[in-house]
Amino acid sequence: KVPEPWISMVVVGKAPWTVNRSVLSGCAIIVRGQPRGGPPPERQINLSNIRAGAMARRAAQSQPDTKDTPDEPWAFQAREFLRKKLIGKEVCFTVETKTTSGREYGVVYLGKDTTGENIAESLVSEGLATVRREGIRGNIPEQVRLCEIEDQAKSSKKGCWTEAGGLQTIRDLKYTIESPRNFVDSLHQKPVNAIIEHVRDGSVVRALLLPDYYLVTVMLSGVKCPVFRREADGTETPEPFAAEAKFFTESRLLQRDVQIILESCPNQIILGTILHPNGNITELLLKEGFARCVDWSMAVYTQGAEKLRAAERSAKERKVRIWKDYVAPTANLDQKDRQFVAKVMQVLNADAMVVKLNSGEYKTIHLSSIRPPRNEGENKDKDKRFRPLYDIPYMFEAREFLRKKLIGKKVNVTVDYIRAATGPAEGTPTFAERTCATVTIGGINIAEALVSKGLATVIRYRQDDDQRSSHYDELLAAEARAIKNGKGLHSKKEVPIHRVADISGVRIFVFSFFPTNHRHHRIECPRSSRNTPVGTQVAEPFSNEAMLFTKELVLQREVEVEVESMDKAGNFIGWLHIDGVNLSVALVENALSKVHFTAERSSYYKTLVSAEEGCRQRKEKVWANYEEKPAEEFVHVSEEKERVAKYRAVYVTEITDTLHFYTQDVETGAQLESLMETMRAEIAAHPPVEGSYAARRGDCCIAKFADGEWYRARVEKVESPAKVHVFYIDYGNREVVPSTRLAAIPPAFGVRTLPAQATEYTFAYIQVPEDEDARADVVDCVVRDIHNSQCLLNVEYSGPTCPHVTIQFGDTKDDAGLGLVKEGLVMVDVRKEKHLQKMVTEYLNSQESAKTARLNIWRYGDFRADDADEFGYRR
Repeated sequence: KVPEPWISMVVVGKAPWTVNRSVLSGCAIIVRGQPRGGPPPERQINLSNIRAGAMARRAAQSQPDTKDTPDEPWAFQAREFLRKKLIGKEVCFTVETKTTSGREYGVVYLGKDTTGENIAESLVSEGLATVRREGIRGNIPEQVRLCEIEDQAKSSKKGCWTEAGGLQTIRDLKYTIESPRNFVDSLHQKPVNAIIEHVRDGSVVRALLLPDYYLVTVMLSGVKCPVFRREADGTETPEPFAAEAKFFTESRLLQRDVQIILESCPNQIILGTILHPNGNITELLLKEGFARCVDWSMAVYTQGAEKLRAAERSAKERKVRIWKDYVAPTANLDQKDRQFVAKVMQVLNADAMVVKLNSGEYKTIHLSSIRPPRNEGENKDKDKRFRPLYDIPYMFEAREFLRKKLIGKKVNVTVDYIRAATGPAEGTPTFAERTCATVTIGGINIAEALVSKGLATVIRYRQDDDQRSSHYDELLAAEARAIKNGKGLHSKKEVPIHRVADISGVRIFVFSFFPTNHRHHRIECPRSSRNTPVGTQVAEPFSNEAMLFTKELVLQREVEVEVESMDKAGNFIGWLHIDGVNLSVALVENALSKVHFTAERSSYYKTLVSAEEGCRQRKEKVWANYEEKPAEEFVHVSEEKERVAKYRAVYVTEITDTLHFYTQDVETGAQLESLMETMRAEIAAHPPVEGSYAARRGDCCIAKFADGEWYRARVEKVESPAKVHVFYIDYGNREVVPSTRLAAIPPAFGVRTLPAQATEYTFAYIQVPEDEDARADVVDCVVRDIHNSQCLLNVEYSGPTCPHVTIQFGDTKDDAGLGLVKEGLVMVDVRKEKHLQKMVTEYLNSQESAKTARLNIWRYGDFRADDADEFGYRR
């Protein structure tokens, strides 16, 4: 029924009112003008003189007795006809009447003027609307034309004039879904065709899913726009930019044909992504500063969370709209302070480390947005000394993961934010200022790797807190994987227990390591400052340099400890080796330590003295003020003892040109064979990628020998990828190979599983000729006698580089070194130790016999000085 009374008026639509907004039904549309600094004004125009079917309407929720009203026949088709024809198009209209309630009736033309298509006539001609003939006046040509068009549609039986009627055109509209989560899961995140029917705010819409006519509310995954907050009195108050965000979404999506990916349904809220041919509205909202990323729904966004972060970052950098007052967490940092390369010197905790910058400065950094394992409850055993590293579940595993991955290696550091110092305040802990960063090595985000193994958790932030990792979404995804797979902290298994016995300073335990006491061999380093009962002791020169040198070389590294003795407090005394480097020798070589006289009996004494002599001559560091003094004579009383003859079976695997040789213990031979067999089977099953291994000096690896088999080796020198010097640690031979014949050693077959089997020795009681030809004759004889054969070996005394031994043939038990003396191939090295005199006498008697027989070097009879020169000996 046409509302009355009528108010006769005609208003011609002009330029500001030319963009169509939405189609309410087959006979009502809303138009809006051009925006001027904000959302533009809108007007509803009802088409004069025609009527289309009423659209379905849901019952008011506040009135439970009312029922849903379905579509009238052909109502939806009429609305769709107008929607597809008008949405987003420019129109021109005239307002013919306006009721007292403000409703406007008029004629709408497609285009910029009244020469365009008359929309009412088009609807009537398709049989989608009927003419209100009771209001038609015969003297108005336009109204008469409408009647003629309707008569033609009737005769053609179009639309509502068909004989079948219109029941088939009524939609089965569904306002609720019984199980939203199952409904979303059933779609398998496939795009669904839809029409956007309503925009609540910039990130929440009402959509009609086709072809099943589900009317659902969809919240955009991963983002949130400013909203309209409802006050107690029922009024709505928009947050800043809420109206602009809503208009941004409306103007692009309202009543458009779109595709929606329904991605998740937490707490009955359907999350999705709306795809339009002109773009993704989620990313556009972020890029234009109308929305911000939200962590709780970011994980379900299927189009790539990094795209959303990048769009938000772009808006922040341009400071548009909601980001107009944004200040970046690292805004006060220069580029060089924001991104840099550093060397990891120490792992402090599962999320903190000390790095050394290129400038030499040390800096403590924390991994952004992660929390290390922590003690969730009080320590129940009050009498037990609480050790966080070992007693907090997975703290040790987390620290070890970082230590093995990072110590001594260069990493890329990107500072994400600097957390200001906090406290002290009542009930809150005190924290110093923290530099929080993303640390990567070889393209791997260390924090992400830590979280993915369940060795750390991700910190949850307030939505407006931008102080977080630049890879926060990857961290959340890694944590989700760890939870799903039950890794580490998320495992339901019993937590690992670490039983660590600290025996330093406990003599009753230390004594078990030493059957007898030994003389202390040591070096002297400058002492650092320390507090004493009489005051503070001033640091000696170069003490800090010595400490930093030792820290950089060995702190948190895997080392070999060669224990020789202990002090009165039960502390170990000995040698520390890292990657083949003796720490004591390294300190002396770098003029950061002096050799103590007690080291004279050590097997490393000559090496230490040689290193010290060079620094002393150059007057470096601790020797800067050195003045040459007369050598002091020290008298040492040798401990009287008997020679111990404990021969053991060995297999001689290699003999060098310097008359040193390498042996394997027969006792552990079966273990080596088993390890080699298993290792080669493992390599055959999982062959290494050729050329993928980057050789570094001191690294243990596997190398393919000339026989085509893989052996354990150690890299001694890298000249180029084509020339890598390796030492086969189980056999003693050396080789120069290309890096393509090298690969990383599987962890199960390293030296921790079975130590290197080749041990270096040299002959006791004999002198090796310096002349190459004479020495070659001796080496040939030794190779012929003992190479690749089983012998008996006994250690006689230590040497500067390796132990000096006597070796017997396995069958005759004859002394091989003594045989060289008897054949006149070598001279005797006369030792002064009392307990060795019996052996020395036997060797000297054999030497006299060779002289008498004029064998080899004694062929001239009495051995003169010129003869000694000829054979490379020095009397």
